[in-house]
Amino acid sequence: MTFYLWFVFFLAVQIIHFLGTWKLYQAAGRKSWEAAIPVYNAIVLMKIIHRPTWWTILLFIPIINLIMFPVVWVETLKTFGKDSTLDTLLGIFTLGFYVYYVNYTQKLQYKTERNLKAENKTSDTISSLLFAIIVATLVHTYVVQPFTIPTPSLEKSLLVGDFLFVSKLNYGPRVPMTTVALPMVHDSIPLTKKKSYLSWPQLPYLRLPAFEKINRCDIVVFNWPVDTVHYFFEPKGRPGVIKPIDKKSNYVKRCVGIPGDSLSIKDGIVFINGKKLILPERAKPQFAYAAALDGKTPIDFESVLKELDIDLNGVGFRSEKKDTIFFNAVTEANAQRLKTIPGIISLDRIFDKGNNNAVFPHINKGTQDNMGPIYIPEAGKTVALTNESLPYYQEIITNYEGNTLELKDSKFIINGKPVATYTFKQNYYWMMGDNRHNSEDSRYWGYVPENHIVGKPVFIWMSWDSNRKGINKIRWDRVFTTVNGEGQPQSYFKYFLILLALYFVGEFFWKRRKNNKV
Repeated sequence: MTFYLWFVFFLAVQIIHFLGTWKLYQAAGRKSWEAAIPVYNAIVLMKIIHRPTWWTILLFIPIINLIMFPVVWVETLKTFGKDSTLDTLLGIFTLGFYVYYVNYTQKLQYKTERNLKAENKTSDTISSLLFAIIVATLVHTYVVQPFTIPTPSLEKSLLVGDFLFVSKLNYGPRVPMTTVALPMVHDSIPLTKKKSYLSWPQLPYLRLPAFEKINRCDIVVFNWPVDTVHYFFEPKGRPGVIKPIDKKSNYVKRCVGIPGDSLSIKDGIVFINGKKLILPERAKPQFAYAAALDGKTPIDFESVLKELDIDLNGVGFRSEKKDTIFFNAVTEANAQRLKTIPGIISLDRIFDKGNNNAVFPHINKGTQDNMGPIYIPEAGKTVALTNESLPYYQEIITNYEGNTLELKDSKFIINGKPVATYTFKQNYYWMMGDNRHNSEDSRYWGYVPENHIVGKPVFIWMSWDSNRKGINKIRWDRVFTTVNGEGQPQSYFKYFLILLALYFVGEFFWKRRKNNKV
């Protein structure tokens, strides 16, 4: 929906509200026209039902308002004497239209001094639960969101089983585009694999002010641009569904190219504007290697892999002679160590050879190890449209920026007009995994639009290691570590435990002192 359509929808809601409540406003000693003025009518209604004025703000925050509307319906009914359990259920399950019935058919008795305290324990519990859900949803949607690392694409920096806190504030909280959805769940209802949202109505993209811009080498959580699956591990080949932007699967990768950059990949190394990209110390790119064995010297590979922390899943023989062993993910430092092991006579990095239609922009040009140069679009910048450049920008023009595009008589027609250039409406980014040969990233599906950005991982609060032998354990050295920063990760868990102990000791002595005074 465009902003114009949302304005029309907003006015329609105001008319619905006015038609269903104007007599209630009169019964409360207000003017009937006050029920028709947008925003002001909500402020007046809060006064009528004896609730704080700041509740008005919650009524206009997407997702939060879905919880607030039933609360306001019930509070309005109680204020006019409809406080039975049946009245409450009718107010909720008729989506507030029971208020219409009361407004036009019932004798209205306004309670000027209604007791706001819950009349029984059940009501008090429900009120407390609703307030907790509102606060949690507000934090989850606009401040910080928990996230789990499901794949090894950023192995060494982020491990499978890491539980993160992703900050929405760093890059600016994105206002939910999907306005009708269950709070604090993503695209599916837990255990049911059913959609947790309605695809309509959709808000236009809007992002609140940010603390910082996305920088090169930042680890970023974003919605997977080409996602059409129902849920994360859906088998390939199924048709899936077209999801709203903010309900597409969450991915986490490292941003290696920002708007305006020219990116190239040469033998697996990223170059930005002609210069090799310098990664932070915590980033440890991994590549595939082939080790040739002499066939005589026994090698205790289990001990070697454990020492070098190399995932056994990515290691194996691929020839009947077993004179070559392949490693899917090895860091440069570990590669140097493998070369020194007796029995390994050579170690060579594996590169894709020839062109590959699977890599972006799917025109048999380049491989995952060698591609580019590729321009990363910047909002407001204009590029020439040619037969050569179109494959890079076609998805942007038609899908990400909502234009029509066709070719007539060797001319490009956008939105019905012949053009020779195109100006980008938003910024784009290039995301890659550090595990270069085990990562589905921008090399395969291209750019990540700005409106797909979710947030910045800032903190690992738990890390759970599940190995092939079925042994599960906590990685204590990763608990309470920061994702970003200089140097190697350091756990702050012991400091947290010290502060927690000091808090309880302090609370004990404070209560003891207070009791002694009494």
